[in-house]
Amino acid sequence: MTLEPDNAVEPSNALAPTRPLWRNWRFQLLWIGSGTGFLGMGVADFAYPLVILSITGAPGLAAAFGFVQIVATVLAGLPAGAFVDRADRRHVLMFTEATRALVAASVFLAAVLGHLTLVHLLVVAAVLGAVSPLAASSRMLVVRAVVPPAQLTAALTQDQVRSSVTGLAGPPLGGVILAAGRALPFLTCAVSFAVSFATALIVRIPPPEPLALSRRNGMFAGVSELWENRMIRSAMTTMCIINIGGNALYLAVVVQLLHHGSSTRSIGIAMAGEAAGNLLGAAFVSTLHRRLGPGTLLLTVSAMLTGGVALLAIPLGAWWASGVLMMAMLGMPSVAVLIDILILRQVPDERRGRTMTAFTTVLTVGIPIGTLVGGLLLQFAGPTVTILAIAAVCAIGLARGVADPHLRQAQWPVDASSDI
Repeated sequence: MTLEPDNAVEPSNALAPTRPLWRNWRFQLLWIGSGTGFLGMGVADFAYPLVILSITGAPGLAAAFGFVQIVATVLAGLPAGAFVDRADRRHVLMFTEATRALVAASVFLAAVLGHLTLVHLLVVAAVLGAVSPLAASSRMLVVRAVVPPAQLTAALTQDQVRSSVTGLAGPPLGGVILAAGRALPFLTCAVSFAVSFATALIVRIPPPEPLALSRRNGMFAGVSELWENRMIRSAMTTMCIINIGGNALYLAVVVQLLHHGSSTRSIGIAMAGEAAGNLLGAAFVSTLHRRLGPGTLLLTVSAMLTGGVALLAIPLGAWWASGVLMMAMLGMPSVAVLIDILILRQVPDERRGRTMTAFTTVLTVGIPIGTLVGGLLLQFAGPTVTILAIAAVCAIGLARGVADPHLRQAQWPVDASSDI
């Protein structure tokens, strides 16, 4: 069974003459703006747990930042999708970038004035989490509006390169900037999102199709779209289980490296391994999509990730952690583009925002519990036990996926990858 769009209409640029993607100035400007914002976010995300550790000395409280952020993301997910489908998506994107710039600026000012507190940082986490689904869905839909369907996979792959490059540069840069001053990572983040806001302000996009009258115009329309496809349900379940320990893993590796005397610079290098794997993996998107079915691809990437998490429990230093993360993440760009092919292309434009945020919400719904439990394990059992526990959860998700024939035997939609 596949998702069959009723009254699906592509954006008004669908019939526009195709030109090279590098000459699409609207896409490239948005790409530059989002890349700048992602770089600043990477710098700040590296700094937040280390700053909280320096304030409180408690890994459990450092995990609370991620817990609050993810809870806010989950709670805001479905309402955000409904809002994006009804609002001007470019205006939503501008709002989210301005909000993230102002929030980062508030942390910078509080740190400079010596008034930075855990309560302030937890409020920041809640705001960042709440705007995250708005930012993700509006950005993707704005990209869809300025890129012809035949070039969408190329544009999404370029987006993966952007995320990987900024993720690769963010942690090491964050380590250097944090060593220069506790407030500076947040100034960097504020400036970067101001640039992203400016690019969204400049770009004009075609208006979305009018919202069609349908029994699926409610907040849960995206959930219905996903639930009716057995293969996508299976994929979401597998990914949701594997994703539970994501935030806790990041903090556990940081704490493990700190316990073994690593500097903030070397920890930044270690965390950059994840982005290096994503960057290298972007080159294999087309090849993997041609040679593997969607279910086989997802299970293969899940197995690589599970094995990588287990290897991280071996405390061999920053370069070891960096290399393991790089290998574990090689398949993630292919999975990210797979999600778009299997879901967003088969959903009418008026429900794409809700479908996207529904998928993200389901994918992240278990992360708050994983983050909280991971923080407690870090506090009382240490990083090695925490990492092994996360690996065990990943193994459960992988086993569940392997046991499901609907996922193992899944095929690409007839023409979904024609532009790969």
